[in-house]
Amino acid sequence: MAIAQLLFPLSHLALILSLVPALLTLVHFLIWLIDPHGLRSFPGPWLARFSDLWLGRVAQQGHRSEVVHEMHKKYGTFVRIAPNHLSISDPAALQIVYAHGSGSLKSNFYDAFVSITRGLFNTRDRVAHTRKRKIISHIFSQKNVLEFEPYVKDYVRSFIHQWDRLCAGGAKGLQGDDGEGGWRGRDGRTWLDCLPWFNYLAFDIIGDLAFGSPFGMIAAAKDSAPVAKSHAQGISVYGQDSGKCETVSIPAIQILNDRGEYSASMGVLPPWLRPVVKRYIPWYSRGSDAVKNLAGLAVAAVAKRLASPAYRSDLLSKLQEGKDEDGNPMGRAELTAEALTQLIAGSDTTSNSSCAITYYVAANPNVQRKLQQELDGALQDEDDIASSFEAVKNLPYLNAVINEALRMHSTSGIGLPRLIPEGGMTIQDHFFKEGTVLSVPSYTIHRDREVWGEDAADYRPERWFERDQDTIQRVFNPFSYGPRACVGRNLAILELLIIVSSIFRRYEVVLEHPEEPLATSEGFLRKPLRCAVGIRRRST
Repeated sequence: MAIAQLLFPLSHLALILSLVPALLTLVHFLIWLIDPHGLRSFPGPWLARFSDLWLGRVAQQGHRSEVVHEMHKKYGTFVRIAPNHLSISDPAALQIVYAHGSGSLKSNFYDAFVSITRGLFNTRDRVAHTRKRKIISHIFSQKNVLEFEPYVKDYVRSFIHQWDRLCAGGAKGLQGDDGEGGWRGRDGRTWLDCLPWFNYLAFDIIGDLAFGSPFGMIAAAKDSAPVAKSHAQGISVYGQDSGKCETVSIPAIQILNDRGEYSASMGVLPPWLRPVVKRYIPWYSRGSDAVKNLAGLAVAAVAKRLASPAYRSDLLSKLQEGKDEDGNPMGRAELTAEALTQLIAGSDTTSNSSCAITYYVAANPNVQRKLQQELDGALQDEDDIASSFEAVKNLPYLNAVINEALRMHSTSGIGLPRLIPEGGMTIQDHFFKEGTVLSVPSYTIHRDREVWGEDAADYRPERWFERDQDTIQRVFNPFSYGPRACVGRNLAILELLIIVSSIFRRYEVVLEHPEEPLATSEGFLRKPLRCAVGIRRRST
């Protein structure tokens, strides 16, 4: 009897569980039928009309920008990529969806990027964002960014010293171990994967600027950084006690990549589903661990810096000095979260862009030759192996080379989702209701033939001198647009100008496999997977 009583409720439970898929399907169908946001008439993949799972799967597979681009080629300007998410490939929509005064808000996609506490990037509330931006934006003014130039040049010099050493070894036919990226000498060149080296460079630069000391990746030629074992301990300790923050080493670059893939995939899922997949699907569980480890890295670095608060003009010191309109500084957790934001925004983006630029210049020998001619003429009187920003900032072909690579390989190629505010929004005579999610994919508008020409799929810096400047500047979108645009744009441009000019002034670079396209994978950012090149010192 007791066994029968036990089995009876279990059978009911099994019946209920078996009905869950049918109930979920019915709910999604009813939402599609009711059409609360008026999107039913727009085309798109069949599953995307009913469920967020289509976009979730696409995001997880790592090629969202390319897939959405193909959907636009198939369906046209408007593509429904989720039940309440419309992708719009009209370049003019940038000015409407993201502009100052549009009133659009970040969607719940950004909730998946919160770790310590909300930072400038993932704050969705307009008032809170205005407060944070007021504190942070002045830090990245051109005047302040120029104070960071000596730090950038120091690490570019260290990078070049390492490559000079590898070039010397490669000229002798030597080879390195895997700890140095597995370089080898052949045919008078040193062959290596340049992506890890750009990662080391970018992490050391932003580590120094955001936390007061580098991670030592260039010197060690290794992906390693300290992370706090306990976030709560690291945030709570202060002053002399900050030294008690116990740490372990982690592969920070890999952790950052895992975190981006996880958060970008989690963010497109409905909020109620996120705890479920994080708990029961191993891929998401590993991503959740990456979020915690990356937060721990920031906790450990800030704790170390505040334990010996010698003043230096860098991002962290300026974040500490910043105050809101009421005169209040950031609290410890907020300070740590913003330092982490700068680490994420200033490392992956710079390394990915540097790698992509190197790939495209190496793939186009005529471009490399013209660039080096311009650099030789402009820098002939400079002895420093690291170029100065003042000497290269206005070089037209250098800027065209960089901009064209950023067009072809925008680190943020996905359409950043925005929630339409009260009053709605009209695009191409289509009215969109409050609460509708819209996005404009940078990857697609950077390939718009009407804007960039019939050869928009090709890398050709000369187009920057041929096309109408007002038109292309309105569409060129590597740093996003409007009040939520990247505050670190000035620093990113300074870094790229110094890095690219210094490298191609000193080295001749060729691709090991020129017939192969640049392989990429996309989380929140679109990153190269590998870039095998042969380098040697130039004779000039």
